[in-house]
Amino acid sequence: MIQESLQYLRTDEDRWVRTVLIGGILSLLSVLVVPTFLVLGYLVRVVRGTMHDDDRPPVFDEWGDLFVDGLKAFVVAFVYGLVPAVIATVVVGGGILSFAVGGGSESGSLMGLGMVGIILGSLLALVLSLLAAYVIPAAIAAFAETDRIGAAFSFGELRPVLGSGTYATAWLSGVAILLGAGLIAGVLNAVPVIGQIATAFLGFYATVSAYYLIGHAWGELRDVEMTERDDAMGESPAV
Repeated sequence: MIQESLQYLRTDEDRWVRTVLIGGILSLLSVLVVPTFLVLGYLVRVVRGTMHDDDRPPVFDEWGDLFVDGLKAFVVAFVYGLVPAVIATVVVGGGILSFAVGGGSESGSLMGLGMVGIILGSLLALVLSLLAAYVIPAAIAAFAETDRIGAAFSFGELRPVLGSGTYATAWLSGVAILLGAGLIAGVLNAVPVIGQIATAFLGFYATVSAYYLIGHAWGELRDVEMTERDDAMGESPAV
């Protein structure tokens, strides 16, 4: 399946280069924020298509819809990522404060407690960050299927998918693709400027490949049919 995901964009022989160029340029301009939403919107289209066994890569068009989808996907990812960030800030911050206060006292107990808080808080934040990274693609897939942000936070719907070997395999395969791209990017970055530019295009290509796997896994587990997609498109989306 990894091989198919890496070939996904190239199946559109006439437009895949244009798609990668646009995606790479938008990735380079991500600091401007809006391009980030457009790339996320494209990933939503990838998942929405592949979950219905449509392996034709989407194109960058209907930019308004692309932006809205990307903005909603960003909200989903932000909310899930916010939990580890808040916990890390509270627990680790409290540990640092205890450590600092303990450093000025005769007893080292408060200082030791602060050190424990820092270590445990950091480990907890790491675990929750990995959990969020595991959940976010499925949550985006839930949104892509229903066009409702609320579906991304429906744990009753997400739980069977997240606990399946099919999704876990797709997620791990996607991570492997991204790690491989990261290793190549590390080599390319040895060349100033050119390496950074090439990395943006490589990163876009690898991320699309990873979300191709997520879309197929979601479609297989949810048994999504094309007729369901047509029915859903006939309804007015709700947030």
